[in-house]
Amino acid sequence: MSLNQSIQARPWATKMLAGALAAFVMALSLPTLALAQAASAPAAAAPAPAPAAVMTNKVVQEALDNPYGLEALWKQGDMVAHSTLLVLLIMSMGSWYVIFTKVFEQRQMLKSAETSAATFWKAGTVNAGLATLKEGSAFHYIAKQGITASDHHEGTMVEVIDKQTWISMSVDRAVGTVQGRLQDGMALLATVGSTAPFVGLFGTVWGIYNALVKIGISGQASIDKVAGPVGEALIMTAIGLAVAVPAVMGYNWLLRRNKAVMDRTRAFSADLHNVLVAGKRG
Repeated sequence: MSLNQSIQARPWATKMLAGALAAFVMALSLPTLALAQAASAPAAAAPAPAPAAVMTNKVVQEALDNPYGLEALWKQGDMVAHSTLLVLLIMSMGSWYVIFTKVFEQRQMLKSAETSAATFWKAGTVNAGLATLKEGSAFHYIAKQGITASDHHEGTMVEVIDKQTWISMSVDRAVGTVQGRLQDGMALLATVGSTAPFVGLFGTVWGIYNALVKIGISGQASIDKVAGPVGEALIMTAIGLAVAVPAVMGYNWLLRRNKAVMDRTRAFSADLHNVLVAGKRG
């Protein structure tokens, strides 16, 4: 090969070397570009979890909208379930009515006891003291019965009993009448407190029976088919306890207040008896 040929061949060799270097650089840069694209892909897809948030909201909404509540129990229940719920409702209303009326009555009697201590015993005579008491109150009734027995101790059969015993009997009967009036409604509270849990339990047993019958007919025993009806049936027991607990607590509370009222009443009747026996009627 001559010198001129070697000089002409060098540019072609240079071009080939440059092309090879360019290809090598591109081969090295391709993995780097692929990694950059892979790293940028999650960043671009970051807003994607929005559907997951929507699903979470739906689940929460479904959890809040419980299809196995009291409303479903009433709609899906039969005549026995409806009757049981109505009986529990009547028992609850009756017990609360008794509690409120007895509290009002006891408060009136305690107030009357304070009035009698302030005005009745400061009067000059029993008849004057009777005029200071509120007509229709328990203390007015006891004082009137005692005065009537003291003024009308006459008759063949009555005269056999001495006047002191006759007055004592009349005052004691009046106190017994007041005590009987205080006991009105207490039997209802005791009955509701003792029977309401069993009424609720009856509703639960009946509801579980119907739920098992429906599950057996459908042939599906999955948790969603069992938990719903059984949970609805257990609501009956909860309602029965909710009715019984206030009735029992109200009964014990009113019974204690009745004792305090009757202590005041017996003290008044004993003092009245002594005054009437002493003969200071006026």
